[in-house]
Amino acid sequence: MNAVDEARQWVSHDPDKRDRVELAAIIEATAGGDVGAQAELVDRMSGRLVFGTAGLRGAVGAGRNRMNTAVVTTATAGLAAVVRADCGEGFLVVIGYDARHRSDEFARTAAGVVVAAGGRAALLPHQTPTPVLAFAVQQLGADAGIMITASHNPPADNGYKVYLGGRMVAASERGAQLVTPMDTRVMAAILAAGWADGVPIATEGWTVLGDEIEDAYASAAAALLARLATRTGERADLAGLRVVLTAMHGVGAPLATRVLRAAGVTDLMPVAAQCVPDPDFPTVAFPNPEEPGALDLAIDLARRTQADLVVALDPDADRCSVAVPDASIDGGWRQLAGDQLGAVLGECFATAYAGEPDAVLARSIVSSSLLDAIAGRYGVGSAQTLTGFKWIARASGIVYGYEEAIGYCLNPEVVRDKDGITAALVACQLAASAKLAGRSLLDTLDDLAVEHGLYATAPLSFRVADPALITAALARLAADPPKLLAGAPVIDFVDLGAGYLGLAPTDGYRLETDRGDRVVVRPSGTEPKLKCYLEVVEPVADRAGLPVAKARAVERLDKIKAELAVALGF
Repeated sequence: MNAVDEARQWVSHDPDKRDRVELAAIIEATAGGDVGAQAELVDRMSGRLVFGTAGLRGAVGAGRNRMNTAVVTTATAGLAAVVRADCGEGFLVVIGYDARHRSDEFARTAAGVVVAAGGRAALLPHQTPTPVLAFAVQQLGADAGIMITASHNPPADNGYKVYLGGRMVAASERGAQLVTPMDTRVMAAILAAGWADGVPIATEGWTVLGDEIEDAYASAAAALLARLATRTGERADLAGLRVVLTAMHGVGAPLATRVLRAAGVTDLMPVAAQCVPDPDFPTVAFPNPEEPGALDLAIDLARRTQADLVVALDPDADRCSVAVPDASIDGGWRQLAGDQLGAVLGECFATAYAGEPDAVLARSIVSSSLLDAIAGRYGVGSAQTLTGFKWIARASGIVYGYEEAIGYCLNPEVVRDKDGITAALVACQLAASAKLAGRSLLDTLDDLAVEHGLYATAPLSFRVADPALITAALARLAADPPKLLAGAPVIDFVDLGAGYLGLAPTDGYRLETDRGDRVVVRPSGTEPKLKCYLEVVEPVADRAGLPVAKARAVERLDKIKAELAVALGF
């Protein structure tokens, strides 16, 4: 069928009147010769949302390739069928949702499908951070969890994350996100579910939880801080730390405020304009703390109030970024890159578990190899995984894991996923300890550079309107990979699709030079982007040599960016 016929068929089976009306209007405009409507219709009906790096994600709207009631209905029907097959009637699914457009509505739809399928659904009581849902899966002994969120995606998007627990996976994987081959099995069940209007949906029968889950989560975060203090013998008074907090118009502010204040951060200043949930994200061009300008309001407040630390959470609070004062740069504040905060937190956990080789620090293959060096220095284990916390959180023996996209897993026994709020808590503790010693987190990074060499990383991303451009760029790189990067011979070119380090095949390529510089190129699993991850290592003799090493690293990274862009055809 062509797109118009497919869309008409979709409308005839869509259970949501608003979505039916929306798609019907596009069909009518298409029939009238509207070229824009024709392109829109083709996009809405081309393919369907499938489980990527972080579940299903797409723009909210009518059609097979959008997030809507019909898609949520069949997705939940497929998941419920698989969980029921493995666990029997009465299986338990816990469901959470953030503040994005229609999140609460999609969560209730999912709850109704679970109940009608013979399961028990437990709905979190209000808009909540994603780490709380991941925590609830383990806390309640649920068989699965559903989180309605698009994390840091554009305002138009929403999404659907799946976690497995209870009787669905091994104990070491409980509470982690869906991975292969289970995602394939669930997708097959989604297809078998048929049209959404044929899926039974209960209008009642689920349980709405109280505040006990957030209470237990907050207690678990406090217990982690106490455990780290016991292991390291160091616990600074957080009352002396002035912290600016932004939630990026998401749902993290209330719980983050509670957790930080309970730990002793009494001087906490929220960015008022960004701490109330708003799915349109009016004060930022893109709701991701990594994006240029996203922290402008927070840093302006920090500058005016002479704060010690800026903490920024993404909209569902599973990611965390920090900024610190730095008199050496314009504006006086420096935002730490994900790899930099990842190393600082890694040093903390390596110290806490020193001499325990079964305790593992894990990172994705696109994140800095400095974490491996830190682990080796303290005699703890290290591991590399595929990109995404659904893989990182499954690393055997993990006590800490991170990826460069400001995601950190610090308490995997209770939150087997990235957790921005707990990361913020530990970062505040480390910043407070540094302040008491007359230092900052930047000094910690300099210490690591002197100890291990300067590991400098940088991203290079290409956002595209046509996904075919990503496929073409990867094909071009594979056909003619560069022989040199920044003047150094490329000695290793790995097709990640053939497997790497025994990991499952994934789209992308890895290049390494004889100098130890490394590049990984891969398509984003959540956005229409081709992402490149660069790392160079510069030797550092002493602190006096750091400025020269940093300048050399920046120069080399810039050269590699330019050469890589040419190799990819961008």
